[in-house]
Amino acid sequence: MPKKRLPFKKFTWTPGLAYAIGLIVTDGNLSKDGRHINMRSSDMDLLKTFQLILNLNAKITQSYNNGFAKKPSYRIQFSNVQFYNWLISIGITPAKTYTIGEVKIPIKYFRDFLRGHLDGDGTIFTYIDNYNHYRGRTYTNQRIFTKFISASQLHITWLHNKIKELAPVNGALICNNPTRPNRVPMWEIKFSKYESLKLFKWLYYDKNLPTLKRKRQIAEDLLRHVVNNKLIRLI
Repeated sequence: MPKKRLPFKKFTWTPGLAYAIGLIVTDGNLSKDGRHINMRSSDMDLLKTFQLILNLNAKITQSYNNGFAKKPSYRIQFSNVQFYNWLISIGITPAKTYTIGEVKIPIKYFRDFLRGHLDGDGTIFTYIDNYNHYRGRTYTNQRIFTKFISASQLHITWLHNKIKELAPVNGALICNNPTRPNRVPMWEIKFSKYESLKLFKWLYYDKNLPTLKRKRQIAEDLLRHVVNNKLIRLI
């Protein structure tokens, strides 16, 4: 007979909790023992924010490095059966990497969840492209891309549709096929320059939000250079 799960407590949604769920979806996992939740990151500040939001007493420790990681990795593990079962009820399960689909996030808190998703596995990428030379002049362009990634097609498709429904932006859904054998495709939602800028305004809607400071700093530095809906040169 399979072990019957205990009734789960319903947790009260807040911007902080929704953000923490975004982190768990990307960088966290549920142990198969039915009680432990783990979070891993190479960014200590991110784990400290996660620890503060959930009011955890568990310590942040350094993870084992298999020799391939370029940065040290850290983890926090805690045991909470009620929270574990509640996470399952909203769509987060053990061994979720390739199978996770929809996560039941209230509309009001979706952008907080999405900000956690961005801080977990997402990327804000910007650089100066010296793309053309004409009559002794060099024409430059500020490139900006924002990406959300997942190995689960079900999850990334749901996320893409939800962003289109709730956010004032359009992103491209892309499948990156593996270049090595025995690897799975990696899916991404990619936003170009001006879609990224609109997304930043939507995600960072208040000063006092849980966030990864270095990513927010990149976004706000870019937004400060927008004049009349155009991004002026940063160099």
